[in-house]
Amino acid sequence: MRARLNEMIQIMTQTPNSEVPTAERLQTSEAWWNAVRDRDRGADGKFVYAVRSTGIYCRPSCPSKKPRRQQVEFYSLPEAAEQKGFRACRRCKPREVRLRDPRTAAVARVCRAIEARIESDGGGTTESENEARLTLNALGSSVRMSPHQLERAFRSVMGISPRQYADAQRMRRLKAKLKKGDDVTTALYDAGFGSSSRLYERAPSQLGMTPATYRQGGAGMQIHYTIVGSPLGRLLVGATHRGISALYLGKDDVALQSALRKEYPRAEINRDRNGLEGWVEKILEHLRGREPNLDLPTDVQATAFQRRVWEELRKIPYGTTRTYSQVARAIGRPKAIRAVARACATNPVSVVVPCHRVVRQDGDLAGYRWGVELKQSLLKQESEHRQAKSSLVPKH
Repeated sequence: MRARLNEMIQIMTQTPNSEVPTAERLQTSEAWWNAVRDRDRGADGKFVYAVRSTGIYCRPSCPSKKPRRQQVEFYSLPEAAEQKGFRACRRCKPREVRLRDPRTAAVARVCRAIEARIESDGGGTTESENEARLTLNALGSSVRMSPHQLERAFRSVMGISPRQYADAQRMRRLKAKLKKGDDVTTALYDAGFGSSSRLYERAPSQLGMTPATYRQGGAGMQIHYTIVGSPLGRLLVGATHRGISALYLGKDDVALQSALRKEYPRAEINRDRNGLEGWVEKILEHLRGREPNLDLPTDVQATAFQRRVWEELRKIPYGTTRTYSQVARAIGRPKAIRAVARACATNPVSVVVPCHRVVRQDGDLAGYRWGVELKQSLLKQESEHRQAKSSLVPKH
């Protein structure tokens, strides 16, 4: 029963509509899962579901093979799923479904208006001119909503503001152009950024590195990796001769391999266990609770801010947690709570850099790249091992 409740809580922490009370959200997710399980055509247009292992999102009636429950996330809109990096299913074409809820449909129209504006303007106008055309007044009038109504509806459905959505679309366009090989100057203007200074202000938090480094995509790195079984499922460890570059947890080898190539698209990557045995064994011993202090070298692409956060995370004692605000204060940036959360989310070497030990102020686990259920398991195991070890210490 508790495992089932934890599973439901995990699903709901991924549902964008955070304004809905927890009990109601739990009930909604259960109903949505039943619709997916039954391939209910009547639920098409009410929501979409995304599968973490494939990176695809579908309409509820999609005839494709039914996913495992723990792999599924729910979203009110296709755009919300795409905002999280999922791609539309080519078989069921969820973007072509007519939305049932008028407010959700209005938000969808606004999303597409933003996308169309950024796509059409690109380098033809400055970022400030783009923003002037994407004001709440202008967007709201197109769907007959006041600015306040639109802001509230948009945040309820998407979890972010219209302006944040526009920023994300510009950044997505920039990433695509950099990966294609465009030079930074061309890419930034084509993506709608008015100046390089505006881009470099946002790049560390949204790209995870400078645009030039992102464009390189790990170019020049030689990464060899292996995948083994662990107490928490499948474990991928990738490394260069300098240190560990990737530590991923999951249930599907193909998905883990895909994540590695996506993280380092231009690196030379080979599956080769030679030279990794010592590090892999230490990681496995750590996951079994036998090696609390995991001090391994890393070789990752990161900004100065990310490195400061990750170094601070490695100071968190085994079996304990810190809040995002505590970490922000520890690095001397008390107001950078969201940036700290982003640094945790972009950490490519989970466990070695223990981002799972950071939680919200109210104790909520928040998100985790490999799933909240896995984060909960890690924290529970570490706490139990620490308590067991302390109980063995003789009392005077």
